[in-house]
Amino acid sequence: MSARLDYRWHLRQVMAARGMFATTDLIGPLARRGVQLSPSQVYRLVTDRPERLSLKILMALLDILDCTMADLIEPVAAAGQAARARVAGGRTGAGVGDLRPTRARIAAVPE
Repeated sequence: MSARLDYRWHLRQVMAARGMFATTDLIGPLARRGVQLSPSQVYRLVTDRPERLSLKILMALLDILDCTMADLIEPVAAAGQAARARVAGGRTGAGVGDLRPTRARIAAVPE
């Protein structure tokens, strides 16, 4: 079984190392590179771990912060992988097993 990977997002730390302590410090530099984000979107990008990230935004961040992808994204092993794989009945796996939907029966309507 292959190991599941997760990641850590280090945008806030990289910004701080460059002297950028406010999330709004990114709005202007992103706009100059053609990336229009609202202040709340930039805040979520800095403070939260993005699940989906446009490559255009990623490339703009790398250019603004003069860093590499390895500086922003750190791959790590997923925590609690074995515990999440357990299902009811003590079996492991993510399948539905013997569970199947019940077939619908259409009866004629009496007149």
